[in-house]
Amino acid sequence: MLDTSQSFKENAAGAMANAGLQKALARAKPQFHAKRAYAVAAMPEFEQLRDEAKAIKDHTLSHLDHYLERYEAAVLASGGHVHWCKTAEDARATILKICRDAGAQTVTKGKSMVSEEIGLNEYLERHQVTPVETDLGEYILQLRNEPPSHIIGPAFHLNREDWEESFRKAHTDLPADRVFHERRDILTEARIKLREKFLAADVGITGANFLIAETGSSVIVTNEGNGDLTQTLPRIHIALATIEKIVPTIEDCLSLLRVLARSATGQDMSVYTTFSTGGRRPGDLDGPQEYHVVLLDNGRSNMVGTEFQDMLRCIKCSACMNHCPVYGAVGGHAYGSVYPGPMGSVLTPMLVGVEQAGLLPNASTFCGKCESVCPVKIPLTGLMRHWREREFERHLTPQTMRTGLGLWAFFAKRPALYRVATRLAMAAMGLIGRKRGSFSSLPLAGGWTKGRDMPAPEGETFFARYARSQRS
Repeated sequence: MLDTSQSFKENAAGAMANAGLQKALARAKPQFHAKRAYAVAAMPEFEQLRDEAKAIKDHTLSHLDHYLERYEAAVLASGGHVHWCKTAEDARATILKICRDAGAQTVTKGKSMVSEEIGLNEYLERHQVTPVETDLGEYILQLRNEPPSHIIGPAFHLNREDWEESFRKAHTDLPADRVFHERRDILTEARIKLREKFLAADVGITGANFLIAETGSSVIVTNEGNGDLTQTLPRIHIALATIEKIVPTIEDCLSLLRVLARSATGQDMSVYTTFSTGGRRPGDLDGPQEYHVVLLDNGRSNMVGTEFQDMLRCIKCSACMNHCPVYGAVGGHAYGSVYPGPMGSVLTPMLVGVEQAGLLPNASTFCGKCESVCPVKIPLTGLMRHWREREFERHLTPQTMRTGLGLWAFFAKRPALYRVATRLAMAAMGLIGRKRGSFSSLPLAGGWTKGRDMPAPEGETFFARYARSQRS
């Protein structure tokens, strides 16, 4: 995916003006909120589970090298292969080599944000290997040549009419006058088209929600059967995952699974939760002949031991973006990066640099809703503040902003002068704006008044009112 995070302002303006997108957002947002709230209310111990999930991830990150080595040993013991990849380029080259060694022409893929992060599909296509997305949302995005706009609902931004139009354009061998009576008809058509792909694929690539050090297993959670078909039907299964997906034991994994689905979709558990350990063994009825794990760093190890280490607790549930008012207004594509929403606003600057993605940590109201719903209690607003600090230190913020902050700091360091200045400003603005009650434009406040009016001040300043209340 081409990173356009530096154009967030323009992207957001376009998203706000996109009637189809706004229709999709208005339809889907309330469902995420209501389902999560219902699931949490039905589990009185949910807050305790959040504390436990946070502790598991913190412990693992504190001993990450140990558990990664233990995981590799377990995978090798089960007959699998582990490939350590420092960069996206390393991971792409490793996967291509596995495909070429197998003589693969077609590769089926389960939903994987990491494959989006490294641009895997485009890379395989350039080297004459055809990737086929099998998740229903990812499948239509591949037909439309669009990136995902959401972590768990990649086609979150599309409406039913978009699906029907895309299927008619892509599936030209089917009757042009066919009628899609309901959503099930779309699903049925996709199933028919994908079934032959599952059977023809030489290699299947999935992501991994968790990697278990104790057993060498990779775990995927899905609501469709495509993940299981992707990793059991082809001769070779490749699990592509980043290093922070590791957890110590099966018991730890089960604890995290209890908060994952409830936070993501409001389900107790996803429809499919699949543990894969090694290739097919003698006596097994199905499964791949070879099992490969591609472990990607891509900057994660640089976060360990820094103020951004907490971000590595993320289990990619998308609860933060489901409840974020900014994401809810502009959708995922406006962020211009693989990972949208609050978690993406923290992770993207680490992946591409704050010089490129500095606008994203500023795309937040700091209401704190993202932190309140995060199942592993990541301090997302605090981490965004850290990026803002780095942006300011490197003089990446606009000069007008730096000048404004400098002016405010001058008065803030001089309380008496600050009170006098604010009283005078309040009185002047109140007098000027008394007739209309608001301002449609103001010096130094164009960012606010461009989209809304600024109410005219009424009465005294907070300091004056507070001082008066203390005297009375």
